[in-house]
Amino acid sequence: MQSELHRQPSGFCGVGCDTLLFAFAALRRAPVQTRGSSRLPVRHLPALGITFHSFIVSSSSNFSLRKIAVPAYGPSLLFGMVEGAIYPILALTARNLGASIAEAGIIVALIGVGALVNNIPAALLTARFGERLSMTGAALFTIFALLLCISATTLLTLAAGVFMIGMALAVFLLARQTYLTEAVPVAMRARALSTLGGVMRVGLFAGPFISAGIMQLMGPEGAYWLATAAAAAAGALAFTLPDLPAPAQTGASAGQAAADSADPPRSKKMSAVWRDYRRSFLTLGFGCMLVAAIRGSRQIVIPLWATHIALDAATVSLVYGAMGAIDMLLFYPAGKIMDRYGRLWVAVPCMVIMSIALGLMPFTTGFLSFLLVTLLLGFGNGIGSGLVMTIGADASPSHARPQFLGLWRFMTDTGSCGGPLLVSTVAGAAGLASGLFTASALGLTAAAIFWKFLPRK
Repeated sequence: MQSELHRQPSGFCGVGCDTLLFAFAALRRAPVQTRGSSRLPVRHLPALGITFHSFIVSSSSNFSLRKIAVPAYGPSLLFGMVEGAIYPILALTARNLGASIAEAGIIVALIGVGALVNNIPAALLTARFGERLSMTGAALFTIFALLLCISATTLLTLAAGVFMIGMALAVFLLARQTYLTEAVPVAMRARALSTLGGVMRVGLFAGPFISAGIMQLMGPEGAYWLATAAAAAAGALAFTLPDLPAPAQTGASAGQAAADSADPPRSKKMSAVWRDYRRSFLTLGFGCMLVAAIRGSRQIVIPLWATHIALDAATVSLVYGAMGAIDMLLFYPAGKIMDRYGRLWVAVPCMVIMSIALGLMPFTTGFLSFLLVTLLLGFGNGIGSGLVMTIGADASPSHARPQFLGLWRFMTDTGSCGGPLLVSTVAGAAGLASGLFTASALGLTAAAIFWKFLPRK
């Protein structure tokens, strides 16, 4: 028996939302296959104040991730390539338009800000139009935003385009997570979602290399054209391929009456979803927010500490590449462990290892020690691939999954933005080592939360 944890928008106003809504409205007339769903039997754990679902998936032994590789992961790989292609060139584009170093940094950060503020609207769009059309609409919106960046002659236009890319990313990621959560048997959910995270990392990794070759022929705009082509391909793949059927569930019909009586239908409004499942948000959701915070913080502290110990840019890039390679290699084993032994046995080691690595970094004084600690950090992050998405999927109620996951992603994106800000503030006030120790403490806090609230199996 598999246990799973039970689990008005603010956004970009004006032309951005109008264009996105138009895209969804145009696509809405396309035929959409529906998937059957069944409510799941529940049991309550009053001591924790959290509700767990229990059910059996009989078809997991016949289900293969390979059979859904193209429709499930192709668009994700391409969207990762979109990000990987433009990230290295955004700051340069801003500088060419007259931005200062600080202003260029702010423009790059607008992708994260756009995703953050659009998570809740993305949930409403996904709930209304469905996962497949949401991903297709997000791809169309991304193309529009990229064309805006290509044609930008002012910083304001470039900033608007970058912000809109972040908005589209929020819709795409939420729809993709919801799609896989519905389509894949729960017994394979962690593997499916960790593979999703790994595939996007592969796209992020490959994007800069491919765009570098294209820019040799087309100049800096080549990166944006590559991203535009990748977004178009992702949208076409998401639109033309049929929706995946939900896996059969043994005992679903028999459990329907019991499920309905134990857990009656509830409102799908965002405020009602927050109220009904606030304990999940304030416990495991907060733990996942800390995971996102420590992951975001490492992107700042690694280069800063490398500069502190006088490593050059080429050496730092080499270390980053090695860390990224370890990160990418571990996503499937991590998912398999979560499916076989439970989420706890990946969540706690992931946070403890990352905390130890961040705590050891202030004691590194040269290339070798810095490399070893950074590889340890990459190993810890790698075994946690898909962790946040899997816990969120486990916690999400079937009747309001997009709304729940929209709130979940809002919390985790808040951690991604707030973690680096907190660590930078502490580092500025008390020194870089203190900032590293603060990031380490965030990880240990997350490990303690997971130990208390995640089921042992």
